[in-house]
Amino acid sequence: MEEKVLRKLFLGFIHIHILHHAKEEPIYGSWMLDELRQHGYEMSAGTLYPILHGMEADGLLTKEEKNISGKIRKYYTITEKGDMILMEARKKAYELFKEIKDE
Repeated sequence: MEEKVLRKLFLGFIHIHILHHAKEEPIYGSWMLDELRQHGYEMSAGTLYPILHGMEADGLLTKEEKNISGKIRKYYTITEKGDMILMEARKKAYELFKEIKDE
């Protein structure tokens, strides 16, 4: 039960990570999986790719396909809408951090 609750909670953090990195430079799935693992998020490609597709469908990311060594790699970049959402999420995360940091 705890793991299910934590997974739901961390899903929002994962979305923020994705938006943050997609703002810095175009990202692709396997790179993002490695980046998330460095922050302690263990997930499979089967979990990440639906998140990326959903964020694209919501207008937060755009996708560009590039041929890299004969394979098609999908690069995701933040959209204007995604950037606005990221700014709002940063404000809310900062407010929350200030409130809970001393507990």
